[in-house]
Amino acid sequence: MAGPARLTDFPAAPDLRAALQDWQDWLAHERRASPHTRAAYARDLTGFLAFLTEHFGGPPSLAALEALRPADFRAWLAARAGRGLQRSSTARALSVVRNLFRWLQSRGFAENPSLAAVSNPRLPRPVPKALTPEEAAEAVAAVDELTEQRWSGKRDTAVLLLLYGAGLRIGEALALRRRDAPAPGQEALVVTGKGGKQRVVPLLAVVIDAVQDYLSACPYRLTPDGPLFLGQRGGALGARQVQQRMAELRVLLGLPESATPHALRHSFATHLLAGGGDLRAIQELLGHASLSTTQRYTEVDVTGLMSVYDRAHPRARTRPDHSKAGQFE
Repeated sequence: MAGPARLTDFPAAPDLRAALQDWQDWLAHERRASPHTRAAYARDLTGFLAFLTEHFGGPPSLAALEALRPADFRAWLAARAGRGLQRSSTARALSVVRNLFRWLQSRGFAENPSLAAVSNPRLPRPVPKALTPEEAAEAVAAVDELTEQRWSGKRDTAVLLLLYGAGLRIGEALALRRRDAPAPGQEALVVTGKGGKQRVVPLLAVVIDAVQDYLSACPYRLTPDGPLFLGQRGGALGARQVQQRMAELRVLLGLPESATPHALRHSFATHLLAGGGDLRAIQELLGHASLSTTQRYTEVDVTGLMSVYDRAHPRARTRPDHSKAGQFE
């Protein structure tokens, strides 16, 4: 098997070739970049150099790098897109090129302000991965089967219900104090989220019942200012333990790899939206500072959104039924 490509294997003028060798030495000895990282940098940068060689009809030099215009960099990005390379891969390659140009400038080899005018490729935002309502219900119902101790099973049920039934982040649920525990008949819970911002979260009766069941079974003494959820030895329950429970549930129930504690919070939002929940209200429930963050959930369940549209929008009655298209052709 051939080794990773070396920068010096590709056409370059002598001055650029020497600078590239110095850059590689700097990566290895000063930055202490791993061989894997250096090989990845070399692959990305040699692709850039190969493009310049073809673009200009000859091996590039330091002077050629200084003379590059924004249009030249954009031509390289366009060429990558034309080859069908993923935008995430191109974003990484552009980062490597920026790294080289910063180093060249710091060493006095070359300087080119044109690169600052080139925007990074827009990457698709990851869509939250929600469980189906059936999967979420199974996870909550089955989590107490993963421990032989009755009290810790009730604890895990209460934690997962706070994530799925109230939309809390895992850190928010585990930060609750004993004094915060919802009492029977309580309608809402004040939650402190990111940046110390507080929000009011409505509570389902099933969530309150689960917390109360845990409290009645917990063998440790809980102080008002102490943590609400305790681990096996009586200390505060950690996020890693909850994540491990979800990993065990994935095996037990055959759930997808995306079934994490945070996926339950995503499921809370997605299922509310699919059921006709107002986007602004869901934003408040989740504690999102920006509506655009919450709007990602509209990409999750288009079928549910169209169902809500059909039920509620006054124009829905005049929308054509595409399911019957072709019947009279």
